[in-house]
Amino acid sequence: MSNALVVSFLAQAPLILGSLLAYWFKIPTKWVGWLGGYGAGALFSAIAFDLIPDADTLRPEWVALFLMIGAGVFAGLDHLVEKNFGERAGALGIVLGSIIDGVPECIIFGIQLAAGVAISQAFLAAVMVSNIPQSIAPSADLAKQGDPMRKTGLMWLAVVLICAVAGGLAFAFGLRVAGATGAIVSAFAAGGLICMLTTSLIPFSFERGGLITGIFAVAGFVMSFLQQQAA
Repeated sequence: MSNALVVSFLAQAPLILGSLLAYWFKIPTKWVGWLGGYGAGALFSAIAFDLIPDADTLRPEWVALFLMIGAGVFAGLDHLVEKNFGERAGALGIVLGSIIDGVPECIIFGIQLAAGVAISQAFLAAVMVSNIPQSIAPSADLAKQGDPMRKTGLMWLAVVLICAVAGGLAFAFGLRVAGATGAIVSAFAAGGLICMLTTSLIPFSFERGGLITGIFAVAGFVMSFLQQQAA
């Protein structure tokens, strides 16, 4: 279980680094948008080349069902965030998306380790790379709204710990359940991520970075894709 906890923690730890960078350096608003776009592109690559292929062991109708469930869960929780946090909802929606994204990712890592399957280095790299701009973008906004670095850093630490625990529990589950593959979790994560990217990270990034944000999104996708090919 310790291996699963460590891998899961390391995969999500860049979220903390990204949040601290937003406080240590005065990042121009356009850069925040561009970094968010880069992270969005990397996440689209992870969906296309890792999560969906991992879910492909299911029948197509089951993949579709869990994609929709993942999207519905994110949309429902995001609605609650918007209802309760007002102008902070945009940034906190991305934080919420990081949990809905990170927990399934770490569950997949845990199940793979329990099954003796090698962790995809390209997928792990895509997760780590995308997490830095994914947390910089909302953290920069929270900093401008007056949230202290300690509060924001602890928030992201809590996200990372939640994900790490999920990875450890998944490892324990995988040891006890023969044939556990994480296919359902992959489909669920893909649905939640697509919903988060569409309603939170991409609008958030475009609003701050303008048209060039799209170029950075493609750059994030390309870099993640090249990592996949090199793995």
